[in-house]
Amino acid sequence: MNVTSQLDRYLGVRRSLGYDLRTDERVLRRFARFTDQEGAARIDTALFLRWDASLPDVSTSTRSARLGKVRLFAQWLSNIDPAHEVPPRGLLPGHTGRSRPYIYSEAEITSIIAAAGALPSIYGMRGLTFSTLFGLIAVTGLRISEALALDHDDLANGVLRVRRGKLGKERLLPLDPTVVTRLVAYAAERDRLLGSVPTSFFVNCKGARPTDCGTRYNFAQVCQHIGLRAHQRYGRHGRGPRIHDLRHSFAVRTMINWYRTGKDPAREMIRLTTYLGHTDPDNTFWYLEAVPELLDLAMARATSCGETDQ
Repeated sequence: MNVTSQLDRYLGVRRSLGYDLRTDERVLRRFARFTDQEGAARIDTALFLRWDASLPDVSTSTRSARLGKVRLFAQWLSNIDPAHEVPPRGLLPGHTGRSRPYIYSEAEITSIIAAAGALPSIYGMRGLTFSTLFGLIAVTGLRISEALALDHDDLANGVLRVRRGKLGKERLLPLDPTVVTRLVAYAAERDRLLGSVPTSFFVNCKGARPTDCGTRYNFAQVCQHIGLRAHQRYGRHGRGPRIHDLRHSFAVRTMINWYRTGKDPAREMIRLTTYLGHTDPDNTFWYLEAVPELLDLAMARATSCGETDQ
């Protein structure tokens, strides 16, 4: 099957998920025609560079955008046939892209919460707060800033009120009853330890709202303790999976569950976009491009539907 035929399948899969592909298709059709004219059966970096050199001079940002579109197509192809090569991210000057998220396993999330619960403090507030905070982000996909900004009265009737979302947008998040139970238990123990009801939902040992910096420090300490980051001297954070990857993991697990339970991803996507507080659906669609397993599931669903229709 030549590259143009593979491109038709690729575009069909992405359209079934709600993508607007007018620009992508125009660019990729030109690339596919060049590939077929070259007689190339597989995509590789050298092929992309020859195609890029054959085009009229354009801005660095336009060339970078072309690279991004071809990389996604090549990544999809490589999942079908590993002989295809994905051009590297830094191939062209000025190209910047979002890093591939780290997707935590259920066991890793359980270990993070357990290790956070064991963080030492005089009254136990540190472990109580950060284990609950990290757990809430993992099961709701909240941004760290949104979770820290919660006030004590933002949970009512099983719904979490996110007042300070990105760009100041407010949204309501219905929660699973097990999550509500855990949050209510946290609030009760928090108030008992403090001897009063604080303004903030999450508090540190002094009863104040935890800072972003302090939260990231504690997360780094937990990750070092369970082996997700290398141990660092002098309290340094080190490199490794981030707290924001808990949000990514929630989104990816949710989307994988759609495919495994037979739900319609195109219909569910707008709900997830709203739940996560994304201002642009493309920010949610990005997970399909960033996580190969999701692309595989999308391709399998599209192939299955195509066989059914025949």
